[in-house]
Amino acid sequence: MRDAHPEAHHDGSEAYVPAGTPRLGDVVPVRLRVPRGYGEQSVHVRYVHDGEPFTHPARLDREDARDRWYVAEVPVHNPVTGYRFLLDHPDGYRWVNGRGTRHRDVPDGADFRLTVHGPGPDWLRDAAVYQVFPDRFARSAAADARELPSWAVPAASWDAEPPARGRDTSATVYGGDLRGIAERLDHLERLGVDVLYLTPVFEATSVHRYDAATFDRVDPLLGGNEALAELSAAVHARGMRIMGDLTTNHTGYAHEWFTRASADPEAPERDFYYWADGGHVGWKGMPWLPKLDHTSAELARRTVDGPGSVTARWLAEPYLLDGWRVDVANMTGRYGAQDDAARVARTMRATMAAVRPDLALVAELSHDPSGDLAGDGWHATMNYAAFTRPVWSWLRPQDGSDVWDLPARVARRSARDMVVSMREFAAAVPWSVSSRQWNLLGSHDTPRIRTLLGGDRALLEVAVGLLVTLPGTPMVFAGDEVGAEGSNGEHARTTMPWDDASRWDGASRWDAGSFELYRELLALRRGSEPLRRGGLRWFDVGTDAVAFVRETPSEAVLVLASRAPWEGARLRGIAGPGENLYGGARLGYDDGALVLPPTGAGLQVWRLG
Repeated sequence: MRDAHPEAHHDGSEAYVPAGTPRLGDVVPVRLRVPRGYGEQSVHVRYVHDGEPFTHPARLDREDARDRWYVAEVPVHNPVTGYRFLLDHPDGYRWVNGRGTRHRDVPDGADFRLTVHGPGPDWLRDAAVYQVFPDRFARSAAADARELPSWAVPAASWDAEPPARGRDTSATVYGGDLRGIAERLDHLERLGVDVLYLTPVFEATSVHRYDAATFDRVDPLLGGNEALAELSAAVHARGMRIMGDLTTNHTGYAHEWFTRASADPEAPERDFYYWADGGHVGWKGMPWLPKLDHTSAELARRTVDGPGSVTARWLAEPYLLDGWRVDVANMTGRYGAQDDAARVARTMRATMAAVRPDLALVAELSHDPSGDLAGDGWHATMNYAAFTRPVWSWLRPQDGSDVWDLPARVARRSARDMVVSMREFAAAVPWSVSSRQWNLLGSHDTPRIRTLLGGDRALLEVAVGLLVTLPGTPMVFAGDEVGAEGSNGEHARTTMPWDDASRWDGASRWDAGSFELYRELLALRRGSEPLRRGGLRWFDVGTDAVAFVRETPSEAVLVLASRAPWEGARLRGIAGPGENLYGGARLGYDDGALVLPPTGAGLQVWRLG
């Protein structure tokens, strides 16, 4: 049985860094936790001041039966101040940064960060987000009377399998609308989510609506502006929040701005787009998605800057959206030598703050987001890089092709590989960002988690368990909670089986067991402050299991997730056995160590004594 020993530890949670946002000139006390018997001879903090590193001693503040706590002061002289800890040890000095303890020199990229930029809204840390693709969620009675536009292909039935490839993926209309969503809000409450996130609702020439034809009107197929106002009011009446989806990188070719720009070279909208080689520039080379040029002050005024902008309009009465998710935020304002991405993000954030101070701004960034997350722009991102991909790589039952279309096969990774990947990405951004990242097991752009896991119920429990127990905001794509399947992003955009009809393969589309799993685990998170707001300490327990502690100054929760039968482990240096909150297994205690029981695939959660 493996013995897992704690390392020296620090993170950005309140056990280690005082709550609140520092100002320039503040001196912030930061704490390092060192296990008793570690052998350190002294502890220093190393911080960067105007680009130059300085090192100052830390003092021993207190000690208990398991740990020694050191405290050091870090002056906040720059808007973002990086720091890490230095331990003098008989075996040689050791650095402690966001990636853990390193017995060698390390670059500054994984240093902890103090930032003067305010974090995202506080409610985001406690929230659980539910993503709805409006056409596929629920039809109201009014949908039957709507005439389809010329681009649309009617679905054979509500239960018809979505096309996975070809033109019809973006043209097949099932008729879900905003009033249909309003009629099903009881489902969201039963599930235990409290933020409804809608993919785009503006009028467009596709069912996904990322090719907006206007930003001034909600698509009549969804019920129009009035239906959005009604849905927002219904959501808020239940104490929930609602967020929209805005495309700042491009419009559709049918957008009224692009129509004017194409027809008249002197039109003010001409400056809204990039032009090259006698034509316009399309996003990723796709001409039907003309790319916006954010050097235009008039474009900024209409989209992101000020009370008259698209950004502000839909946050105000009568719509009162509680924030935006921004599509392909990583490419917004970037073209060739031009890079206005940070300016666009800061402008959008300032515009939103002037409307209401508690609005959320979340970016879509599917790869490494660290260059765009200094803390002064996007509050968070959809956390594909630091959560989704590592979890997929550990839990998928076997090696296979890469679902991100990389030209390489993907091997099933070890737990250690997953944790290292998570820590590397999380260390590259401030804690105020990483603690609000939208963690997700899938979205409208990916295969369904049930399909990726081959329908394995135990592995699904592990996946959802990690979703609700790791730092960040869990996001559930509508349908995952009832067992939806899909081989790619298009195929995954399936309808909700409200009538429990049969799927195309003859099986029930409503998996009550899956719903109960999501509901129970979301409730576990909602009832635990450490799982929503606590720090994070990892323990190395082998290839097939991960163990970590989430902790606040007053409470600690231990999580064990295993993908297969494993041999168990002893955890040294943490509190004794406590109450099992999920899974039913009992912790042992032997020779001063917690004994994690050998289990099969599944999830266990304990509140520690």
